[in-house]
Amino acid sequence: MAREKRRPIAEMNVVPYIDVMLVLMVIFMITAPVLSQGVKVELPKVATAPLKPAKDSEPLIVSINKNGQYIIERGRSEDKAANLASVHTYVAKVLKSQPSTEVLVRGDEAVAYGKVIKLMATLQSAGVANVGLVTDIPEPVK
Repeated sequence: MAREKRRPIAEMNVVPYIDVMLVLMVIFMITAPVLSQGVKVELPKVATAPLKPAKDSEPLIVSINKNGQYIIERGRSEDKAANLASVHTYVAKVLKSQPSTEVLVRGDEAVAYGKVIKLMATLQSAGVANVGLVTDIPEPVK
């Protein structure tokens, strides 16, 4: 009686890869909403062409919420309300270290015009040459 030789199986075991993929998927599902949080602002709706962001740096966004509070947004875990003096100091410090940083203003639609103008004047005195205003796209009229 001749004995058969066993040949090695050339199949790849993908079970560990599937386990790793599922763990990564769960991690991304949990962290994605945390990364997209920001200050709740009702932006004005205006039909304009979107600006192309600079590829080398993250923009500095200063928001004004409906209560008229100024909030600096730049990858912080907690965005805290700030006064105009601290906005001026922070923006000047950022522009000193990264002069090509874009500065954007997200103003709530219900905020008084004067609050936005005061912020823009503060940004200009901090050394910002161009300030971008963030808006939403209006819904199409039916």
